[in-house]
Amino acid sequence: MRRIITGHNSEGKSIITIDGPPARSIGEDVGGLFEIWNTDGNLIDTTDSIDRADTDIVLSPPENGSKFRYFQINPTPEGVPMEIMQEIAADAFEKIGAAHHRIDTSKHPAMHKTETIDYIILLKGDVTLILDEEEVRLEPHDVVVQRGTNHAWVNNGDEPALLIAVLIDSNLK
Repeated sequence: MRRIITGHNSEGKSIITIDGPPARSIGEDVGGLFEIWNTDGNLIDTTDSIDRADTDIVLSPPENGSKFRYFQINPTPEGVPMEIMQEIAADAFEKIGAAHHRIDTSKHPAMHKTETIDYIILLKGDVTLILDEEEVRLEPHDVVVQRGTNHAWVNNGDEPALLIAVLIDSNLK
């Protein structure tokens, strides 16, 4: 994965400030989150060289902030008992500061709910979006607008699935 971040030089001319891989990643053993860019609601100086994705990885953006990331989902291993899957999911969400987002995992261990609007695109793979009452199977290039609902993603295939997501802090009703 390559990210190209632009900005301005001291003369106000557009330049490339970062050209390289994601700043941080976590959970590669189960797929992973790969940070591309974050905002925190504060003014951004386009002449600085700060890598705004080079911070601890947490699931949700800060108040008035956003997160732009890739996430990869590996196929679910066969034969793993549900209680082990729950432990694995609990540990993964704890590592990204999101244990409190796991409100009802009875339908799937990775179910979670955030107070964000998320724009998600399946780039490759065979994925199902699981909700409390419904499920939908996605094909590459399908787009999901996730509006703060309890949900999980499941890879139905035998290859890793790759998605891209923009998470925006929101006031949800």
